[in-house]
Amino acid sequence: MRDIVFIGGGNMAIALIGGMTAAGSPAARFRVVEPLAAQREKLATRFPGARLHEAPDADVVRGAGLVVLAVKPQQIREAAAALAPFVAGVPAVLSIAAGTRIADLSRWLGGYARIVRAMPNTPALVGAGISGLYASPDVADEAREAAETLLRAGGDVLRVDREETLDPVTGVSGSGPAYVFYVLEGLEEAARTMGFAAADARRLALETVAGAVKLAQASGADFATLRAQVTSRGGTTERGVAALEAGDVKGALLRAVQAATLRATEMGAESGRERS
Repeated sequence: MRDIVFIGGGNMAIALIGGMTAAGSPAARFRVVEPLAAQREKLATRFPGARLHEAPDADVVRGAGLVVLAVKPQQIREAAAALAPFVAGVPAVLSIAAGTRIADLSRWLGGYARIVRAMPNTPALVGAGISGLYASPDVADEAREAAETLLRAGGDVLRVDREETLDPVTGVSGSGPAYVFYVLEGLEEAARTMGFAAADARRLALETVAGAVKLAQASGADFATLRAQVTSRGGTTERGVAALEAGDVKGALLRAVQAATLRATEMGAESGRERS
């Protein structure tokens, strides 16, 4: 297996390298470009044998099977420009920056076209994420599979047929953990309001959501059916669900996804427009 180069050594790089090493890949297979000395020290401690660099150069990239742009969207133009002189021989570049378009990445990379875009989410930090993935037509199957294998180190992967679909992926699963945490906050606050101690309120909220997800995964039934199965006529759950319906909670979630999707689209446009 060929080496993988990460441009950026933050949390998502740590999650993916950690998943790959846990699955048996040697740490020496990974090269990480990270300008912050303190972060390089952290990476050296976490992944002994990984090769760490302050900036990209020809030696860092030479022979790599995949280069991963694992920087924040506001940093990706500069990161791509620094990488551009060395990337011609790399089978694929994978970007995990929200919103940044392949056309813009290609321009910043000096016309390089073998680009894969992905939108992972934060549960990848514990191996339970899901990433939407789109590969440009210039990417060979082997290189796309290498990108997928890396992303699967952080959880599941959903391929999409159009790059534009990554914006709603961002709206649903990229931002989705925050919506779930919002629900957890609400359940915890409700439990505390009903008199539970803070630790017990947190436990009730966490285990309720985790158990419901496990049940849904195990049953395979659609969510409406599962909800009906625990909603007895005239019972407590029926009364509680009615309160949720009165508050248009589903509508609020739809609006949240639409707003996050629109922002992903705006970020892509802004990123491509800046300093053009």
